[in-house]
Amino acid sequence: LLNINVGGKLFQIASKVAAQYPITRLGKLALCTDPMKKLQLCDDYSVQKNEYFFDRDPSIFHYIFHFYRSGVLWIMDEMCPSNFVEEIEYWGIHLKYTQRCCRILFEEKQDELSEYLKIQRELEAELEPLNSAEQFEGKFLGRFREAIWNLIENPYSSVAAKIIAVMSSFFVLISIVGMTLSTVEEMKHKTGKMWMEQLEMVCAIFFTSEYIMRLISSSTFKKFLRAAFNAVDLVAILPFYIQILFENLDEADTLYHEELHKVENVSKLGKVLKLIKLMRIFRILKLARHSTGLRAFGFTMRQCYQQVCCLFLFIAMGVFTFSALMHSVEHDVPGTSFTSIPYAWWWAAVSLSTVGYGDTVPDTVLGRMVAFACISFGIILNGMPISILYNKFSDYYAKLKNHENES
Repeated sequence: LLNINVGGKLFQIASKVAAQYPITRLGKLALCTDPMKKLQLCDDYSVQKNEYFFDRDPSIFHYIFHFYRSGVLWIMDEMCPSNFVEEIEYWGIHLKYTQRCCRILFEEKQDELSEYLKIQRELEAELEPLNSAEQFEGKFLGRFREAIWNLIENPYSSVAAKIIAVMSSFFVLISIVGMTLSTVEEMKHKTGKMWMEQLEMVCAIFFTSEYIMRLISSSTFKKFLRAAFNAVDLVAILPFYIQILFENLDEADTLYHEELHKVENVSKLGKVLKLIKLMRIFRILKLARHSTGLRAFGFTMRQCYQQVCCLFLFIAMGVFTFSALMHSVEHDVPGTSFTSIPYAWWWAAVSLSTVGYGDTVPDTVLGRMVAFACISFGIILNGMPISILYNKFSDYYAKLKNHENES
């Protein structure tokens, strides 16, 4: 018999039984004749008691002991998968010795745990700026840069940091409101236009100052450029300076070009300027920096991209299928809007989303039956991912809040 002492509990296994599994640790111990090699296979050995000592978990060794007696490795649901795998790897036993039903459930639990740990790591990375004040130790102007970093990145560090965070959100909202009002006809006159330009200049100066302060307080320039929020900040301030550049080019062109060419150039430049001004709408993404809800929403979309892509795939399949069916039953009707399958795509997309504008409707009974099937499919399709997305969003939001409160 092999006298095995695991964590203070004694087990006895017949050497013949252990030798049936020569790859395992106890199998090697049963077959080994060299005392020095035996000591390498265990933590200690008592000559008087003829006991091999192992400093391992005795509760898990019960399943290892049962394996040597029956040839089957059992797995209990309450076990930690990582701990169990670590233990059986130490004893040299493979998962193939488990029953297939147990192995499937165990692997599912392993995948769930791996996914959970992966999400936890990504959540911590999402909040890394809130926990990285030590990055300035031993660096040039470390104290000064840390003070700026706390002021800009960590609104919970001081009253001044909270005020700057509120001001940042306030300027974003003011900028968006200003951009919206600039399209109103009454605000396009000289006085209104001047006020809008001044408001835009003040917002641009604040955003630029904020960006420069973040750049100064960053630990590394490469890491600063890779950060998504910093890219959003850059997009928020670039339109203002590009607009100034184009307007200066416009003024230079008026001096050196002929009248006809000038008008054509101004027309092209005006379209470009409109597009650049429209880019200011991306400033609203800056709110995500100070909004846990927006960050949780973005994180949910990144984690659930497979489900979202699958949803879009089903929508595309539904659009193509029901538009083809509607065209086949409605194309002979006089005055129909379903003259071709591409013309029916809009109707199918609107019906699948259950919006139903009513701008295009079927006239025949068969067409209405197809429309009913399309709407029913849309209701089922829209209902499937909502619960998954909402549950994940609420879970991520709670975790982000907990991390922020802890920090």
